[in-house]
Amino acid sequence: MEAILDVPPPLDLTRTLSRFRTWGEDPVNRLGEGVLRRAVRVGGGWHGYELRWTGEPDDPRISVRVPGARRPAVLAAAVAEARRLCGADLDLVGFYIAAKADPVLGDLVARLHGLRPTLMPEPFEMLVGAICAQQVNLTFAFSLRAALVRRFGSSLRVGGETVYVFPEPAVLARARVSQLRAMKFSGRKAEYIIGLARAIASGALDLAALAERPNEEVIEALTALRGLGRWTAEWYLARGLGRGDVCPAGDLAVRKAFEHFYNRGRALSDRAIRRRARTWGPHQNLAVHYLLAGQRLARATAGGGT
Repeated sequence: MEAILDVPPPLDLTRTLSRFRTWGEDPVNRLGEGVLRRAVRVGGGWHGYELRWTGEPDDPRISVRVPGARRPAVLAAAVAEARRLCGADLDLVGFYIAAKADPVLGDLVARLHGLRPTLMPEPFEMLVGAICAQQVNLTFAFSLRAALVRRFGSSLRVGGETVYVFPEPAVLARARVSQLRAMKFSGRKAEYIIGLARAIASGALDLAALAERPNEEVIEALTALRGLGRWTAEWYLARGLGRGDVCPAGDLAVRKAFEHFYNRGRALSDRAIRRRARTWGPHQNLAVHYLLAGQRLARATAGGGT
């Protein structure tokens, strides 16, 4: 079964989805040239699908294909997930209009035309990924996540590729700290992931219900769990729930991007970063995403890349 994905332009999917390859292998999100392969859960089963695209950012042509699917519900689930991966419902045009008042963002919008944040379809997957990234570089975080997926996740074939399903909370709730330690997780990170999995598996933490609550209530609920601080909670709001009015000011990469673009490399406090971000109102998430991408672009240019 196949469907056309209608996303209002601009959308540069090659750049948008590059995060699944930039810092290393991602067994859950298999990115190739013009295609992303992933699996979606419908009922009690997993179904592999392909997100494909061609065309320019101002005229993207996008399709979702689920090989072997016979039920419309399976295709509908794949399309819904693909829309999140594309950041389809984010107000990119509104952000571009607002960005004109900011010389830095105005320049980045022109250089990164069509870039959108990828929203993770599965909240548990996003939170575990955030724990993996705590206080380490993203290359190491990706290697931790990949090891976890290969050890505890199941796999299926999609378009000739092996795609892994991210481990479910009930599976990781039964894991042992020693098993994660053997994969180079610190003892604390292992405890945090297993604790999170147990909270979800037991029903103590209902992520579906949490998604309907205001930002501060989401932050309060998540930070009540051991190992989940405001940094993790704010990234969950931004990349898990797609909230526009969020700036993870405590993130080291975010701080360095603000310092690079707005303070000539000099130190800025979290308070100063949040104060500037608030001027962007509902576009803070998009603005931060563009600043981070702009910082990577600047480093690549300085290093002789593109």
